[in-house]
Amino acid sequence: MSLHSLPLFMRLAGRPVILLGEGESADAKRRLLERAGAIVGGEDTAAPLAIVAIDDDDVALAAVARLKGRGILVNAVDRPDHCDFTLPAIVDRDPVLVAIGTGGVSAGLAAALRQRLEALLPASLGSLADAMHAARTAMRDRFPDGGERRRAIGAAFAPGGPLDPLDDHRNADVMAALAAAGASRLERIALTSPDPDDLTLRQARLLANADRVFHAADVPPAILDRARADAARIAGPPHDAPGLSVWLEMA
Repeated sequence: MSLHSLPLFMRLAGRPVILLGEGESADAKRRLLERAGAIVGGEDTAAPLAIVAIDDDDVALAAVARLKGRGILVNAVDRPDHCDFTLPAIVDRDPVLVAIGTGGVSAGLAAALRQRLEALLPASLGSLADAMHAARTAMRDRFPDGGERRRAIGAAFAPGGPLDPLDDHRNADVMAALAAAGASRLERIALTSPDPDDLTLRQARLLANADRVFHAADVPPAILDRARADAARIAGPPHDAPGLSVWLEMA
């Protein structure tokens, strides 16, 4: 399946961007550009990007044509068919940025998803990212093998893990969390239904991240299929093993 657009993050601090138009929409785009540190200029500015927020169709499309004729990439507000790029809805957890785009098809849907994610992602998420960055040298020293390091980080970030990004980690001890994530861990799931669509979000996450799945004989194959492809499936009661293990049984 092809992408309608290539998502990317562009650094605009100190760089010029053309903005044409007046009113609420233009003001919102100006605030966004200024937050990114861009230097906002008029049509005669030499710039790689332009945003056209003009209400009148004829005037707007004429401006779009002139700008594109100069080789400038253009965002035409509320005119997705004339856009070289679109502006996403943004969840800001500096330095973490989450961008939601619909290719200009529905700004309302993007805004609704942003609101859901605002409630889901803790305010401390940026602090966790900064802590990971600060610990990068210590992590390389502790886990010189890249594969081992990735597995340790993945286990720490897993649902319910010591660095689960959906929890509050304002003062995260990254190295202690990685050590804890490397220890053996067993999660028990009592299934209330044979239908995999009835799994809770937490249960589905545990299955998706488990290194192995121990299961009772009556657990349906459809449930086991929700585990990641390379996870071992073991019929019978659990035993101690490294990494994350899940024990499945019918309630």
